[in-house]
Amino acid sequence: MGFDLVRVVQHVHGHLGWLAAAALVHPAILLRHRKRKAHVSVAVAVILPTLAGALGAWIYGPYRDRIKQSIFIDAPWVGLLFERKEHLAFGAILLGWAGAVAYVLAIRASEATRESLRTFAHRAFVASAILALSVASLGTAVASFRSL
Repeated sequence: MGFDLVRVVQHVHGHLGWLAAAALVHPAILLRHRKRKAHVSVAVAVILPTLAGALGAWIYGPYRDRIKQSIFIDAPWVGLLFERKEHLAFGAILLGWAGAVAYVLAIRASEATRESLRTFAHRAFVASAILALSVASLGTAVASFRSL
């Protein structure tokens, strides 16, 4: 068995997905307090999921070519879990970015607007964290069934 870059990236993607989920939980907790600064937490909570998603998009082609069909033949419900995971991951990344944008806009916003933006940022990170934890769990379930 030779070195397979796609397999290595798949493992990195899976571990990074769990780290991304944890990173999204952090600003969800910190931003409960509307005046708290969480610049690094927000930045990491956007960078890690985006990187995990980019790696996932990169390995999707080999996944589709190598094992997707056999998963759907052997266990269609596992294949559907994987498909659902992709959609939820997109939502988690999108909500993380929405929370980060709201957080950054709140820095220079008027007092009245700042409160609304910070509330939105907190809620977006909570929703993103929930989705990311679901995605990581589904990904682990699918990978334990069959991986590249």
